[in-house]
Amino acid sequence: MLRTLAVLLLFAQATGNPMLATDVKSADIQATLKRVMANPNIAVSDTPLRTVDAGGHNVSIGVVYRPKGAKGGSASHDKVSEVYQVLEGSATLVTGGTIINPQRRTSTQEEVTQINGPGVSGTSIEGGVSRRITKGDMVIIPAGTPHWFPEIQETIAYTVVRIDPSRVVTLK
Repeated sequence: MLRTLAVLLLFAQATGNPMLATDVKSADIQATLKRVMANPNIAVSDTPLRTVDAGGHNVSIGVVYRPKGAKGGSASHDKVSEVYQVLEGSATLVTGGTIINPQRRTSTQEEVTQINGPGVSGTSIEGGVSRRITKGDMVIIPAGTPHWFPEIQETIAYTVVRIDPSRVVTLK
């Protein structure tokens, strides 16, 4: 009888209600880009649109905008992997290598709580693999991998999907 009850409980859990899908519409992405691009004082913008519980891990979608010539620092995220898809523009992206002048982010920084979790920021990367990314390209950056845009050839905008298995970023 106990075995039968255990099997029934496992079956009930396996056939439970599936999680709802979350839409992030192109119109929302474009409106976010338009709003960010309207501010001439923004050097780099990383705007989270949604962060959801995906059943044991969080997944978020954001929009990143980097104007031509923008100088940004290097970064490495301890627990969050990122997938970029370039919407427009081009830039040089370096991944791997060693972060120069690494500084641990504090746990209260917005970058940590709302965007990409705990990690390290720096001024650049020594070594690593350099590549030019352009419209339509996708790049997967595993957690712990340093990355940096040393050169923005033309204004670049991309969506970023962040996979957060430790659920360190706040749901939105």
